[in-house]
Amino acid sequence: LDLRKRQVLIFLVLLGLSRADTESAHYSVAEETEIGSFVANLARDLGLGVEELSSREARVVSDDNKKYLHLDLLTGDLLLNEKLDRDELCGSTEPCVLHFQVVLENPLQFFRVELHVKDINDHSPTFLDKEILIKISEGTTIGTTFLMESAQDLDVGSNSLQNYTISPNSHFHIKIPDSSDRKIYPELVLDRALDYEQEAELRLTLTALDGGSPPKSGTTLVLIKVLDINDNAPEFPQSLYEVQVPEDRPIGSWIVTISAKDLDAGNYGKISYTFFHASEDIRKTFEINPISGEVNLRSPLDFEVIQSYTINIQATDGGGLSGKCTLLVKVMDINDNPPEVTISSITKRIPENASETLVALFSVVDQDSGDNGRMICSIQDNLPFFLKPTFKNFFTLVSEKALDRESQAEYNITITVTDLGTPRLKTEYNITVLVSDVNDNAPAFTRTSYTLFVRENNSPALHIGSVSATDRDSGTNAQVTYSLLPSQDPHLPLASLVSINADNGHLFALRSLDYEALQGFEFRVGAADRGSPALSSEALVRVLVLDANDNSPFVLYPLQNGSAPCTELVPRAAEPGYLVTKVVAVDGDSGQNAWLSYQLLKATEPGLFGVWAHNGEVRTARLLSERDAAKHRLVVLVKDNGEPPRSATATLHVLLVDGFSQPYLPLPEAALAQAQNDSLTIYLVVALASVSSLFLLSVLLFVAVRLCRRSRAASVGRCSVPEGPFPGHLVDVSGAGTLSQSYQYEVCLTGGPGTSEFKFLKPIISDIQTQGPGRKGEQNSTFRNSFGFNIQ
Repeated sequence: LDLRKRQVLIFLVLLGLSRADTESAHYSVAEETEIGSFVANLARDLGLGVEELSSREARVVSDDNKKYLHLDLLTGDLLLNEKLDRDELCGSTEPCVLHFQVVLENPLQFFRVELHVKDINDHSPTFLDKEILIKISEGTTIGTTFLMESAQDLDVGSNSLQNYTISPNSHFHIKIPDSSDRKIYPELVLDRALDYEQEAELRLTLTALDGGSPPKSGTTLVLIKVLDINDNAPEFPQSLYEVQVPEDRPIGSWIVTISAKDLDAGNYGKISYTFFHASEDIRKTFEINPISGEVNLRSPLDFEVIQSYTINIQATDGGGLSGKCTLLVKVMDINDNPPEVTISSITKRIPENASETLVALFSVVDQDSGDNGRMICSIQDNLPFFLKPTFKNFFTLVSEKALDRESQAEYNITITVTDLGTPRLKTEYNITVLVSDVNDNAPAFTRTSYTLFVRENNSPALHIGSVSATDRDSGTNAQVTYSLLPSQDPHLPLASLVSINADNGHLFALRSLDYEALQGFEFRVGAADRGSPALSSEALVRVLVLDANDNSPFVLYPLQNGSAPCTELVPRAAEPGYLVTKVVAVDGDSGQNAWLSYQLLKATEPGLFGVWAHNGEVRTARLLSERDAAKHRLVVLVKDNGEPPRSATATLHVLLVDGFSQPYLPLPEAALAQAQNDSLTIYLVVALASVSSLFLLSVLLFVAVRLCRRSRAASVGRCSVPEGPFPGHLVDVSGAGTLSQSYQYEVCLTGGPGTSEFKFLKPIISDIQTQGPGRKGEQNSTFRNSFGFNIQ
């Protein structure tokens, strides 16, 4: 069974003792019987079948919960589970009985079992002393008895100690007196007088016998010394001896020699010396030579503990007579104790603005005497502290002025106490004083101004930089909190632009910044500590927005806003390099992000036209011929120099005509049809038909001029301008083709009766001054008005 089941079973056994059957079985077994030996058959003795023992789960439970016995459920035999040592189980108790319970379950039933452990003679009598010494004077009367140590036998009963014998001799025999505890103690009885001169020493063997079969015995040696009769005791010349010994006398040193005389001769005249009635301190400190009487030092002397020793010395002769004297040892003090410092109170932390603050109260003492016990107390020089004596041996350590924690936050003070002995001894006691902080330092920024750079189109809550301030104070006085100070520019929405982490000074952009709208701004940040009162400082922060290539080139001409395309007319007699038109584009970015380059992406007839890469001019690449198609469509790619580059395309419509003697100006209705259904051919047919009638031609020219002027006022016609605001920065960089802020152009065909002039990129405004980003809208308005349009 495991431990829990065993505990439950024991509880049931104890609970059912009142209901247990009165039947009990008694068995016996000899100690030291081998494990597994048969004790009894419980099934037969209890009148139970073997099957019943097994089915009812019979158990054997001992009172001490130890498994001495084992029940074999297959045979009903009760077997030994371990060797039994009667002497260990019961000691001297007899009989030795072990109590068991046989527990049957279903139904619950108990039987008592008693196991008697029988003793065997497995122990011999033993003497604790290997030799017994007895001194007997030769004048001792016959019949005198002498007690002797008895032997020990762990067995009991007849196996225990029964008798003593002594080796045959004519002087002694053993007597065993009656004892109340029934134990056998031997006594030595003198049968015949001893004679020291004939036999000074007798050696006998004492034998102890037990009652076992066979009996066992033990022996010891009995040494009998015959003492001579002595009639003279030792005498000392003086009863008191005095000696002075310094306390630093080394161990083993000679102190004094004590000598006594005895008038007897022989053994009676031989004197031995011992300490008499000596305390433990004397025995530990001194020792005496029993023969010579020399007293030597055994352990160190200490004047501060014991100043003198009074030692009684006894001189004993060989006959047992003795004499006494007294030795007085006076201990002389030397300077062997350094001063001692005892701190009564101490303040290990003082505020830096306090003056004359008590740091420590202490006392000094020296256990030596005379000059050896006089002391001088001091501390180091150049410290803002001083010692002040109070009463007796007490001193106070006081600060003499206000301290500055930022200059020195910790002081190590050494209190030195020196006595006036020879040699001088000193004691040092170290005290560490911490200066507690007072909020007397404002936070200081690492720089007076910070310049931070952030690229436009940043993600919201982007960490753009940090400011840092330090405070020379400590603790909460040095805990810095950062904040944004109110902006001096009322138009700057600082609260929506940046935020600052109050704990670490990290700055974050709250929203995406646009370089084209805001190139930079500045604000002030504050740093305040958490002292009381709080101290603060401030620093200037400049945030510069870096341009990103986030604007694609914008084509100003030709317009790409879905209105009627503007057709460029080119005479077939044009020479190579003839300027057809110029693609005009701008880029809202700056720097290399606004450097534009042009290239011909698509053409109806490759090799007929070319585009200058830096200014966007479209020119003829060779002579025109009659075989060249009359209508051409060109796609020009405008690309900036950003990373990655951005681009836009412009589509040009070029019409090859025979000349400009008669303007080729289709009606507005025909122009709209031309943009949709290639109406150019229809107008040519109509123009050829109108040659037959000069009257009709005059009417058509008059109507076309009137309609062109009306369409210019209504923003409809062959020449149109953007309907939205133009980009504000039109800067020409190294001839890249971008319009300068100093030039704007009117791009349109001008027609009238009897004229064929082509007006191309004629500057109409040349005195516009360079303006900042804040006047973008005004600049765009000027640009629009220069064309004579009113764009809503």
